[in-house]
Amino acid sequence: MINYIIQVILFQVLFVAVYDFFLSKETFFTKNRWYLLSTALLSFLLPFFKIPTVQKAVPQEYYILLPEVVLSPQKVIEKTAWYQSVNYLDVLFWSGCLLFLLVFIVKLERVIRLIVKHGIIKEANYKLVFLPKNSKAFSFFNYIFLGKEIPAEKQEKIIQHELVHSQQKHTLDLLFFEFLKIVMWFNPMVYVYQNRISLVHEYISDEVVSKTTQKESYINNLLADIFQVEHISFINQFYKHSLIKKRIIMMTKTQSKKVKQLKYLLLIPLLGSMVLYTACSDNNEKNVVLAKKEQVTVYMQMGKDYKKEVKGKKETYLDYYQGTETPEWKEISYKDLLPEEKSEYDEDRSKMKEKDNLYSKTLESKLYIKPNGRKVLANIIDFSKIKDTKKQKLNGEVVPFAILDKVPTYPGCEEGDKDCLNKSIQRFVLGNFDASISKELGLSKGKKRIYVQFKIDKQGNVTDIKARAPHSALKQHAEEVVSKLPQMLPGEYEGKIVKVGYTLPITFNIE
Repeated sequence: MINYIIQVILFQVLFVAVYDFFLSKETFFTKNRWYLLSTALLSFLLPFFKIPTVQKAVPQEYYILLPEVVLSPQKVIEKTAWYQSVNYLDVLFWSGCLLFLLVFIVKLERVIRLIVKHGIIKEANYKLVFLPKNSKAFSFFNYIFLGKEIPAEKQEKIIQHELVHSQQKHTLDLLFFEFLKIVMWFNPMVYVYQNRISLVHEYISDEVVSKTTQKESYINNLLADIFQVEHISFINQFYKHSLIKKRIIMMTKTQSKKVKQLKYLLLIPLLGSMVLYTACSDNNEKNVVLAKKEQVTVYMQMGKDYKKEVKGKKETYLDYYQGTETPEWKEISYKDLLPEEKSEYDEDRSKMKEKDNLYSKTLESKLYIKPNGRKVLANIIDFSKIKDTKKQKLNGEVVPFAILDKVPTYPGCEEGDKDCLNKSIQRFVLGNFDASISKELGLSKGKKRIYVQFKIDKQGNVTDIKARAPHSALKQHAEEVVSKLPQMLPGEYEGKIVKVGYTLPITFNIE
């Protein structure tokens, strides 16, 4: 969620920057109105916009599930008081939403009270509300509020101005940003957007009314007196001191040339870069999606006639197939596997490589996915390979079955020793993870897990550390512990040094 909010704010900053630098000085007021509305909405939708082809173009690393680290009994976490488990960030967020909702209701009540208290005069296209003993002028939908202190000769022009707001539904624009302020009260860009569109509304109304009267006379009406201002953000005010100077400047400005509308094309590269960013950015929660263990099913098929399906007692991430025929399921690739599934696949391939016998050389390994989503590792027997494998053996060639030729090497281990790497990381985490920090988190009883995902890069450094945990404090601590892992010798695949990704599960009990 935090990543989403940051992206929304970043996109809104960029959209407003383009508006301020390139569009705000032009007289394309209606287009500017729709620019502000559409980009405000787009900023909330773009983070969800993913392009599969772009995502597939990003290089994939190899992920391996490390053995589970079980914290020792002396590090078992105890349950604490309920108030210690409260997520105060959530409390702050919802408190802010409630506060701004109440503020909105109070503002709306003020407008409704004015209508009820002073009554309305129904006209053809609007409803007029006269406000005694003041000189306010503003509109809300088709209600136009007019202070009785405003001279009669000026009232008609003000009504014409406010009528434009009413006819073009400007109030809906302001209410849209009011609702955004309720759900994203902490986002300063919502207030910036509302300020910009309020000014555009005034430009639009000034442009329409000034066509039916002399500009000099209309400008003099704006400057004639100092009027009161109603402090309600979702009404269109005629006399708002902070905007009058800008309105006068824009009314006296020469009409922008049509060719300058090409500036709106700046949206194309801007949107393209945003889409690319969201498509390529890693979603932390998505990266640590975990496979589910189920009772293994083994499928066997020898020729067209013999088929057998056996349900085993062992729980695995993958089902298995062995036979001479190609399964009818949809074929997938290694990169479609989740980290746990990849680890199981790698282990199976390593065992097959260790056998290195004539039978193992007849097998072609493929991956499939069944209609229920369960993935299958298939070993398809091809007896025609027997002659080829004999030749390969005679020529001294090696057929690689494991995804990695050589796993990263932990300091003090023999080069490429997978077991030593796993045990060394386990010992390191057990020795450095301080479970006592969780005593004040108030977690519920039962087994809890932390999943840490990291990469060992081409220099052997631990990078790109991301964790998922029952509490943000545990997440931060787990990331800090893994970041202290020593530099290692990098892994190799097909003779090249590669990045290797790992998922490390840490388990503990709460009693």
